[in-house]
Amino acid sequence: MKLSGIFNLILGTALVGVSALWLISKQQATENPLQSTADEPPSKEAIVLDNIMTRASVRAFKKDAIPDNDITLLLKAGMAAPTALNAQPWHFIVIRDSEKLRALADMSQYTGLLADAPLAIAVCGDMEKKAKSEEGIYWLQDACAATENILLAAHSMHLGGTWVGCYPVESRYKQAIKVLELPDNLIPVSIIALGYPAIQTEPKDKWNQDNVSYLPAQ
Repeated sequence: MKLSGIFNLILGTALVGVSALWLISKQQATENPLQSTADEPPSKEAIVLDNIMTRASVRAFKKDAIPDNDITLLLKAGMAAPTALNAQPWHFIVIRDSEKLRALADMSQYTGLLADAPLAIAVCGDMEKKAKSEEGIYWLQDACAATENILLAAHSMHLGGTWVGCYPVESRYKQAIKVLELPDNLIPVSIIALGYPAIQTEPKDKWNQDNVSYLPAQ
């Protein structure tokens, strides 16, 4: 075989390979809209959805402290949560005291991770703010929305976090009130353990078509 023929054969094989790779990447992009390509960087929508879908609870942390500016960003994210009639019946307590964190870790058999977290944020319902509006009855939902916002913000900042529930378990929220020396108007709904992840945690695929109904039925 002449040299030109060998060259054409190699070139043709390479073109077939490149075409196959392009078709595979095109198919993958169609199947997974969150996946970007070198030519098409991810959209804002894709970034947001990826942050939601890949968040997972992190229960092991490095000892590194979280900078104050990042803590402020987390709190701003919490306060950006939806709230009925803009009542904002919440109060946030930043906890960096290791003794307080160890005391909170004793709330139950499931809260021990707080002892090793460099930071926690307690999301509380403020009963004084609740009383100012008829929509204050939604203080619990508002506090939970703020909690999820903080967790999503932490994930986007390469931090790990876990939602430690307090209210309505009486033994938990009363111990948290005692440890944090809270006034009567504050009820801790959640305590979010936060830090730089010490291990990689894989998100769970929780999609289940059986948990969805359509009206009218399809």
